[in-house]
Amino acid sequence: MAPTPRFLYYLACPENPVFEGNPIWNKPLPMTRHHSSRGVVKNGDDFITVGDYFRAARLFFEKSGIEMIASAYRQHFKRDIQAKDITQISIFLVKHGEFYHPSRIETRVDDRRIDFVLNVAFSKTGHHCIKDEYCALKKLAPQFAFAYLPQVYGRGEVFVSENCRAAAFLGQWLNDYYEFHISRDPADKKNKIAVWDSIRDSYFLSADQSLNLYTRAAGILTAYYNLASFEQICAWHHAAGDFVVRLENQKIDLKLITVRRYASKLKNSDHHKNKDNSAEFILQALLVFLLDLCLRMRLDRLDGVGDIIWADNTAVHGTLIGFLNALELKTNIPSLPDSPLRCFYHYLSLCSKADLHELSETILTTFSPNAEEVDVIKQNLDKHADTLYRCIARLSCLPSLVS
Repeated sequence: MAPTPRFLYYLACPENPVFEGNPIWNKPLPMTRHHSSRGVVKNGDDFITVGDYFRAARLFFEKSGIEMIASAYRQHFKRDIQAKDITQISIFLVKHGEFYHPSRIETRVDDRRIDFVLNVAFSKTGHHCIKDEYCALKKLAPQFAFAYLPQVYGRGEVFVSENCRAAAFLGQWLNDYYEFHISRDPADKKNKIAVWDSIRDSYFLSADQSLNLYTRAAGILTAYYNLASFEQICAWHHAAGDFVVRLENQKIDLKLITVRRYASKLKNSDHHKNKDNSAEFILQALLVFLLDLCLRMRLDRLDGVGDIIWADNTAVHGTLIGFLNALELKTNIPSLPDSPLRCFYHYLSLCSKADLHELSETILTTFSPNAEEVDVIKQNLDKHADTLYRCIARLSCLPSLVS
């Protein structure tokens, strides 16, 4: 039997160790990154505690996670590393969500180090989310040649107590990538994108960097859009910190850390209408994808936890550029008479401002009617449609699209 590694527990960073007997150990596990009126995680009438979380994580590793770590080392370093070589596992609880909670897992073998993410869920809904996300990430990794999503190494379930069951999966931690949100710059009182860099402290992106960020985000989501099946990455949110950014030599690199669902948003009746896979239907669905993308790309929470906030026009410009860049890389499909980019640009050029506004209003009806985003979108929809129309009009200046 392999020796059990030493387990160390922390809240976010090494300066905040947690251990059994510590008052924090018995505190309820919150459902958000800050304790709030939204509540805490419960199992029936009982609270799930921070200690329960760390016990669940340890049980996961003891059951099968240590072997997952050893396998990842073997893949990465091409060395014969076994579970017994993993002598210490440090668990840093870094974030809280409504359905599950991620930790950064720090491991070392000799002078080599790999960090992982461990997502843990306790609720029934959280169990479904864990399973769906793991399966989506596992499905997309071999299908696409992109490296925009984290690898996953395995999942499992453990019983913390007789009535407390936890689900978890182990994935790749993206070192030097950080969450970002719109914040007000105290220097000039303008809203800008702030990067939550835990090493260098938070900083604001420049206007050009912000444009590049939205361009890359839209490009990533469009890259995973399937022209034929209409499958796409669904339920992503800037407010949830789903994208993370790295700034290297002042250049933006972006990753998407989660895929809650990968599916078509079209109704079954719409799929039936397209049984012949017509070009017009494919282009119409692509337009709906673009307009939905443009709306959602503008939504965030102020400072990540405040009210829903609407990004400036940079988000529209970047989204359109990123969408078209990714569309240009897609291979031709038999249903379209020309490349996807050329066919869609022609289709898009026929749309009036009223068309864009009307279709955006229709897309808004697909949002939950009680969602905070709905009122914000309604207040800004007229100007948004106008901005998008003007951005599209400028495309006629691009020779690659019109030649």
